[in-house]
Amino acid sequence: MSVHAIPILGRDAIHCGFHLNHHIARTLLTSLPSSLYVLVTDTNIAPLYLTLFTDTFNAHIRDSFPDPSTAPRFITHVVPPGETTKSRNGKAAIEDFLLAQKCTRNTVLLALGGGVIGDLVGFVAATFMRGVRVVQIPTSLLAMVDSAIGGKTAIDTPLGKNLIGAFWQPEYVFIDVAFLASLPKRELANGLAEIIKTAAIWDEDAFALLESSSATLLDSLGTIHAQSLADLASHPLLTLIISSVNTKATIVSYDPKEAHLRNLVNFGHTIGHAIEAFLTPYLLHGECVAIGMVLEAEVARGRGKETGLGQVGVGRLRRCIDSYGLPTSLTHPLVLRAQTQARAASAPPITIDGLLDRMAIDKKNTTSKLKKIVLLSRIGRTHELRATGIPDKEIIKVLADGVTVISGIPGGYLKPSLPAQLWELPGAAETGPLPPQLVPAPPAPTPPPTANDNAGVPHITLPTPGSKSISNRALVLAALSNGTVKLKNLLHSDDTQVMMAALQALNAATFEWTDNGETLIVTGSGGKLSLAPPGAELYLGNAGTAARFLTTVCTLVSPSANPSPSDRTVITGNARMKQRPIAPLVEALSKAAADINYLGTSGCLPLSIAPTGLPGGTLTLDASISSQYVSSILLCAPYAQQDTTLVLTGKGVISQLYIDMTITLMRDFGIHVTRECDPETGAPLNVYKIPRGVYTVPESGVFTIESDASSATYPLAIAAITGTSCTLVSIGSSSLQGDARFAKEVLEPMGCTVVQTATETTVTGPPIGTLKAMGEVDMEPMTDAFLTAAVVGAVATDGGQGGQGGVGKNVLRIRGIANQRVKECNRIKAMRDQLAKFGVETDEFEDGIVIYGQPLASLKHGASIHCYDDHRVAMAFSVLATVVDGTIIEEKRCVEKTWPNWWDDLENKIGIQVQGVDIPHAHPLPAATATAVPLKVLTPSTMPSVVLIGMRGSGKSHIGELASRALSLPLLDSDVHFGSLHPLSVRAYVQTHGWPAFRAAETEHLHSLLSTHAKGWVISLGGGIVETPAARKALVDFSTRQGGKVVWVQRELSVIESYLDQEGERPAYGEQVRDVFARREPWFAQCSEYEFGNYAALECGLESEVERFFGHVSGFKPNLAPNVAKAAQGVRSYFLSLTYPDVVPALSDIPELSTGVDALELRFLRSGAPRPLPIVFTVRTIAQGGAFPDDAKKEAADLLKLALRLGCEYVDVETTLPPHFIKEIVHLKGASQVIASFHDWTGAIAWDAPTMSATYGIASQYGDIVKLISKATTFASNLALQAFVAKHTAKPLIAINMGMQGQLSRVLNTCFTPVTHPLLPSKAAPGQLAFVEIQRALQLCGLHPVRRFYLFGTPIAHSMSPTLHNTAFETLGLPHTYSLFETPTVNDDIRRVIREEGFGGASVTIPFKLDVIPLLDVLSDAAKAIGAVNTIVPRDGALYGENTDYLGIVAAVKGRASGTRAGVGEAALVIGAGGTARAAVARPRRSRTAFDDGAEGQGKTRVRAIEALGEWPSAPPRVIVSTVPADATTTGTSSTSSTSAIHLPTTLFGAPTGIVVDMAYKPAETPLLRLAAETEKGWARVRGVEVLLEQGYVQFEMWTGRVCPRDKVRKSVLARYDAA
Repeated sequence: MSVHAIPILGRDAIHCGFHLNHHIARTLLTSLPSSLYVLVTDTNIAPLYLTLFTDTFNAHIRDSFPDPSTAPRFITHVVPPGETTKSRNGKAAIEDFLLAQKCTRNTVLLALGGGVIGDLVGFVAATFMRGVRVVQIPTSLLAMVDSAIGGKTAIDTPLGKNLIGAFWQPEYVFIDVAFLASLPKRELANGLAEIIKTAAIWDEDAFALLESSSATLLDSLGTIHAQSLADLASHPLLTLIISSVNTKATIVSYDPKEAHLRNLVNFGHTIGHAIEAFLTPYLLHGECVAIGMVLEAEVARGRGKETGLGQVGVGRLRRCIDSYGLPTSLTHPLVLRAQTQARAASAPPITIDGLLDRMAIDKKNTTSKLKKIVLLSRIGRTHELRATGIPDKEIIKVLADGVTVISGIPGGYLKPSLPAQLWELPGAAETGPLPPQLVPAPPAPTPPPTANDNAGVPHITLPTPGSKSISNRALVLAALSNGTVKLKNLLHSDDTQVMMAALQALNAATFEWTDNGETLIVTGSGGKLSLAPPGAELYLGNAGTAARFLTTVCTLVSPSANPSPSDRTVITGNARMKQRPIAPLVEALSKAAADINYLGTSGCLPLSIAPTGLPGGTLTLDASISSQYVSSILLCAPYAQQDTTLVLTGKGVISQLYIDMTITLMRDFGIHVTRECDPETGAPLNVYKIPRGVYTVPESGVFTIESDASSATYPLAIAAITGTSCTLVSIGSSSLQGDARFAKEVLEPMGCTVVQTATETTVTGPPIGTLKAMGEVDMEPMTDAFLTAAVVGAVATDGGQGGQGGVGKNVLRIRGIANQRVKECNRIKAMRDQLAKFGVETDEFEDGIVIYGQPLASLKHGASIHCYDDHRVAMAFSVLATVVDGTIIEEKRCVEKTWPNWWDDLENKIGIQVQGVDIPHAHPLPAATATAVPLKVLTPSTMPSVVLIGMRGSGKSHIGELASRALSLPLLDSDVHFGSLHPLSVRAYVQTHGWPAFRAAETEHLHSLLSTHAKGWVISLGGGIVETPAARKALVDFSTRQGGKVVWVQRELSVIESYLDQEGERPAYGEQVRDVFARREPWFAQCSEYEFGNYAALECGLESEVERFFGHVSGFKPNLAPNVAKAAQGVRSYFLSLTYPDVVPALSDIPELSTGVDALELRFLRSGAPRPLPIVFTVRTIAQGGAFPDDAKKEAADLLKLALRLGCEYVDVETTLPPHFIKEIVHLKGASQVIASFHDWTGAIAWDAPTMSATYGIASQYGDIVKLISKATTFASNLALQAFVAKHTAKPLIAINMGMQGQLSRVLNTCFTPVTHPLLPSKAAPGQLAFVEIQRALQLCGLHPVRRFYLFGTPIAHSMSPTLHNTAFETLGLPHTYSLFETPTVNDDIRRVIREEGFGGASVTIPFKLDVIPLLDVLSDAAKAIGAVNTIVPRDGALYGENTDYLGIVAAVKGRASGTRAGVGEAALVIGAGGTARAAVARPRRSRTAFDDGAEGQGKTRVRAIEALGEWPSAPPRVIVSTVPADATTTGTSSTSSTSAIHLPTTLFGAPTGIVVDMAYKPAETPLLRLAAETEKGWARVRGVEVLLEQGYVQFEMWTGRVCPRDKVRKSVLARYDAA
């Protein structure tokens, strides 16, 4: 057995290898003798390894000690898993166990487990008997390379993690890599983040191994147990672990107490820990650190030459992290999913201020003004021997979405220097010389800008990144070559990254970085490409160059050994990429026998490409849109089956220089392309001949990529616009790139002095504000540079006036740029729209744009520039920002496409200050938390799409329509969409081509839909979509990998059969429906994440159930009980424990039964039943007081998982279930929540016993809510329970004592108290109380103080409001009162009442709705929009003014709309002009009125005044609301009615159906309602009292936090109303 010993603190105390259990026992018995060895582990590890360790250790004891009387003891202790065990109570429980076992200072503790066990047992060892020996045996990769090394031990407290602890070095650390064989991939990657960290700060060789092993490392552990020890000795993971451990061991040896050097192992942790504070446990520690490493590396890069870290290092780090599936940004899908889960659990959103607050309490910090961050200087080396203090503004710069460029002169800003580096460790003489990694080279001084000798003008000299165009071409050429070449100065950007990833996926080449990432070694395949893995897509983001080049490259792929129709390569991209044209290239290749299909919109990505090869011969191509089409064919043509002649057609070949560039580069790799010439004139023709051949690498083996000429335009333009000088090296007149002409052909005519050599360009601008407009310029050879020219032209007036009246002096007309409309965005439109924000006028024409320059002083300041995710837009406007104050550039990260460190270079090399700025409107926050700006918030457009599957006839289209309305998402019917892409309907397609051909086309169509419509849609699929394995895999992948929601819509089979008997649009099955369903049923279950029952029982409540179900499962509107999240604020919540064997017969009683409660507990499942409240689903076994078999654990888990599939909001999971079942349930919960429960029916476990705390720890590890149930043996048990609750606050807690003596615990419990009701057949548990009983008990305990509520107004004697609210108070058992408070005006009496201690709230009616406003502290958005207040709510010491009138109108209309299909997307009429009329049409933020177009949150209601009733500007209204008194209207003729009354004509009801609301209370049947009944029977009528009830229900809930008992209140109010 090969064991690697690693020294730490002068001892070989760390042993690393595979299968070490025998080695551990031998070593400890011989080198660490003791009379007692105590192994501590947790309940997760014990089932896996405890028996093995016990048997092995005892066997070695027997062998080593033949005399049992002299043999040591070996005992074990198992504790609950999870962070909650790492507490004072958890530590005390272990200490009590050790004392009970008569342990002494001679005892040796063994910590077998992950970081929690290691930290906890280590701290016990540090303090027990004033210190005993401890041995760490870590079982997780994270613990192996991090927490087990170095002796840091600690426990958590309610105020934070690891705040109480000690440094206590273990005697040994045994790292057995075989433990990792059982580790899930995500956990393995979680630990690899720490290995990446140590390699990044210390060991570049290890980092290179990580880079080269990413494709296999995560899958390499599954065969560990089948490999020999000799083979395992060279396992790459073992090598990496040894490197990482050696790094930390060396650092700990120099700095055991974390005084300085040990800070280095916190690289990535300052920001990572802050992220973790928001997203734990949904994002793992290593995943948070991975993001932190990238962001902290960007901080180091932002320091420029002070640290020396450039984009090469940041790019390597980001690629390495990403290759292991770890997140690199806060927009990664893992992070977005974690934020959704955290939000569902009522966690606060991530904000920049919040992250900085978390960083401020980092233990490394020595001052609140600086955050300690480990700065890299390169991969494998840090800036100094400790973390460096960094000001907040530099951290904000990397966290923020946007930047603001502070206007100024280049060289005018010099960033403050970092603190002096720590280069020598204190006490270095005693510890010995430092390793090479810890000897930092002195930083190169940053020279200030030097003055121009001739003009005294600030002069900047800098290089630019490698050319994107040449980099992409060089990657393809090198990959297709038959040798190895070193590419130097390759652009490190998003574009080149996706190109490399795609070429690797096709096995076109292998890539290896060297020279610290400055050089890429490419070993080509000689054109021998293979298919990507089945189901894989080549995702290219918005990389247009990669998309076009790879389209032809993919035709060169070799077919598989057993060719099949599925042997195809799919290339796709982001939403914008799917709009950019590629048709000319596809058409040319298709004419040459290539087999390429569009999977989405015709003419755009995604594409499905068969491995047909290129035949060669003559190809014809339209080259008038993009030269990249030409280059794509040129690059691949040598691998055609014969020589190729490429003929270019179209109105004119665009960007000829880029075609010439491709031909030149092909020559460098050994293929000579010839261009034919006219035999008479010698003029070149658009005909190219490409010989067959194989690319060969340059003889030197090195190819250097010249700098990017398009990027070079930005610093040169800054010099021009600011009147300074700039020299760019490696870009000159010999460049292959057309944009190298920019300086001479654009800037020089505008008044700049330009000096250009073959390899260098210098531009000196004229005095600021004196640039000349140059009239017309043809930029066809340098189209990408037109954006830079446009912003320079915006201030070029030659001293003339600005705008279109500038008499030509200020006009810049750019032509030859038509192709810029189909780039990353429509760049011509983008420039026009964004220049307009500065007050710059523009025009456009077919071939270009006209800029009318403005004097610099007249430009508008403070513009916020939308960049359309286009790097050129962002960098172009950063040029203009240097002379216009306050300019904000949104989407700052889009520059990563070509110049990732542009903002750093702008500040460090050019000397223009750049500050981070968050963009509030980019991610709006609900009003309740509007004081913080979240980084990312789920919206309809970012929500993963919802996909509906199920049998034809199950109602998918109708359910989809309702779901799309509920989620504010568009609906796509796949069959309709399929028909729009094919000339035949689905039925005709099947009849013509047969079922197999249709299924193949349908599956390909599905792949397209899931790619192009992955977010922001409701998609209804055909019934047979699950018939093919490929389609099933696509649906499963969409759910598991992309976060999509796949819902199986179910219906009674008899109803489906009846429907299909009558439906004739679709092709017949050709077999019995029941047989089809029997075949598909398991496939529907396999492909779906959720099930929706569209059953007859739901018919009357279908719309509301669709809104609840889809809002919940999508995560957009989780249907959780809001009061549960407020438990920490003392707000109480309840659920009713239903004890019916079947709830359906009792549905009519549910409204009365559920009075006052927040949810319903069910112990059975029924899909398709209406759900008025959230559901708590419970499976309780016989031993737990239920009826489910005790031994049916799998069946219980299956039921709980089914509950989640059916959209149950809460599932009650017993912690006695096997852990793997619980983890499966937690993984599947989505927006639902887990109540982790434990029942002690005997009361044997005391509340103050360590076991109960340990049980809480287990439950809190799994549950969003913890539920602990015991039995009261004495009244004092309730007091012990309350003491327990006070100490355990990590999660919402349901803590209850059963039995009569435990009833007080039910009264005092705040979170989700289970209650019963007198109408139920039985109680669910002994001692259970009704909701009303608890409210009365709370009043007696003084916990429900009496509140007084009032109605303000005059006259109010006949108001129904007292009846409404007092009935509700009495029904719920609340002690409050509601009374009339009539005064002639809003006087001092009202002022006194609303400030009294017992004031609970008030209704406000006419005439006080305006007069009361000055008395209030805050107005709601609704009250502001309407301009009136009808509700006063005291909250947190302030008085809030609200208006619920509009909610009453909305609810009344919505309640009738399902029957009439009116109220959404229809014309509506409001009669009146007062406050109530304003309420009817007002559109408060995030609220929907009766008259909306259905798009929530979009704009305002469209309102138009009309001159006469009955005369409509378009369609007649289908909703009518009258807000005038009944006696102010008449249906009579003008001769028989008052002249002042409003005449109501019969034409009001021109629509056949609709809803009419009359807000007048008296009489019961107003003239308007009577006219509706007489004129059109299809109209639903709503009396004013109905609206009063609806708005009163809302008032009641605002005041009490309880849902109003509608049925009883309605009966009482209507009885009094009708009687009057």
